[in-house]
Amino acid sequence: MKKIGVLTSGGDAPGMNPAIRSVVRTAVYRNKEVIGFYNGFSGLLDGNYTEMNRRSVGDIIHRGGTILRTARCREFETKEGREKAYKKIEKLDIGGLIIIGGNGSLTGGKLLNEEFGIPVIGIPATIDNDLAMTEFCIGFDTAMNTVLDALNKIRDTATSHERTFVVEIMGRDAGYLALYTGMAGGAESILIPEIEFRLDDIINNCKAGFERGKLHNIIVVAEGAGKELKGDKNSRNIGNIIGNHIRNELSVETRVTILGHLQRGGSPTARDRIISTQMGSKAVDLLLDGEESRMVSCQANNIVDVSLDKALNKEKSIDMDIYNLARILSL
Repeated sequence: MKKIGVLTSGGDAPGMNPAIRSVVRTAVYRNKEVIGFYNGFSGLLDGNYTEMNRRSVGDIIHRGGTILRTARCREFETKEGREKAYKKIEKLDIGGLIIIGGNGSLTGGKLLNEEFGIPVIGIPATIDNDLAMTEFCIGFDTAMNTVLDALNKIRDTATSHERTFVVEIMGRDAGYLALYTGMAGGAESILIPEIEFRLDDIINNCKAGFERGKLHNIIVVAEGAGKELKGDKNSRNIGNIIGNHIRNELSVETRVTILGHLQRGGSPTARDRIISTQMGSKAVDLLLDGEESRMVSCQANNIVDVSLDKALNKEKSIDMDIYNLARILSL
């Protein structure tokens, strides 16, 4: 194997740049060339790439986003598109591909390996932290700290003005970010897609707080929570639905804050930098050891590898001990 390809795909996550840096510098140390594809699988299909060296990844370990940029590619979702990608890889004499991304991105890599035999190693990178068989995905820790900083600031205003705040954060299908930040931020209610809830339960929690003399409430809700409340209008913000219900039922001043894409940006935390650096190096080692269709994983603070197929087909479960603890502490 003379050359290794690397790309970032799907939603960006803080820590992608340290991972790229680690891949490139580890490969160069092992006397291998690195081809970086711009804009994910789109760059692979279009032949939009750059030859990377130690210098090209200098001074990026602290930067959010990804220097290779990222995009979603509909063409790659077809077998014809993947065959086109395979031909590009063959033409460039690339012996293996490292994909940094989430569920959809790594699924694309798995298919590329199954259909055309290209050795693929996946590095889990998503602030949703929803990939199975790894405790942490790149970007999750930074996103948690970003949300927690926002919650701290919102709590200051909520206390000063005696208001109720509903804070909607990312998590279309997974509630890990809402659960962990809600607990760390002392939220009175945490609402996630994995667990159904009733609007009356939120009202009762607020009333109980007021009866104890609380002057404010912080309600954290993942954007994908409460699908049954949105009806046919799935584009409706669940935060606004909850906020309007609280106003109508309790006649209290209520504000809704939708944090949006600021959660995906920012300089990666020390933890994300360390994990992504370890994962990037491990991915190169796996390729050069002849492995394929594997995903780098963080388990019990150790960087290991697992079957990519098993990681993608296994559902990651919410830690109910954390959920129940957060609920108990908010009473």
